[in-house]
Amino acid sequence: MPFIQWLPEYSVGIPSLDKEHQQLVKMLNDLYAAMQTGQGQAALGKVLSGLAQYCGSHFATEERLMSQHGYPDLAAHKEIHGKMTAKVNSLIQEVNTGKAQMSLSVANFLKDWLTKHIQQTDMKYGPFLKEKGVS
Repeated sequence: MPFIQWLPEYSVGIPSLDKEHQQLVKMLNDLYAAMQTGQGQAALGKVLSGLAQYCGSHFATEERLMSQHGYPDLAAHKEIHGKMTAKVNSLIQEVNTGKAQMSLSVANFLKDWLTKHIQQTDMKYGPFLKEKGVS
C-alpha cells in the first residue's frame, strides 16, 4: 500500500495541476519506499532533492498561472511556497551533512504539508483559475 494515496478530494479541478500534484504524491511514495527498503542516506538525499526540484517547478507553474490571471491571493500563496521551499532545502542540507536522518516523522511532515496545502490553499485558486478558462 502506498504511503499516500491520491484521492478525488485532492483535485483542484485543473487537470494539468492535478497531474503535477499526483507526481508529487508519487515522489513522496518513492521517498517512503526508499526509506522502507533501507536505502542509504545518499539515496534518500537524492530522492529528497528530486522532490525539492519538482516542487520548485510546480510552484513556479502555479504562481505563473495565478499571476497571468490576476489571482488576488498570489502574494500569500507565494509566501507559503517560499516557506516550504526553505524547509525542504533545510532538510536536504541536514540529511546531506549527516545532521539529520530521513525519518518517518520527516516523511509524515511532507505528506501532511502536501495534503493540507492542496486541500486548504490550492483549492482556493482552483475555481478562480477555472473561471478564467484555465484547464
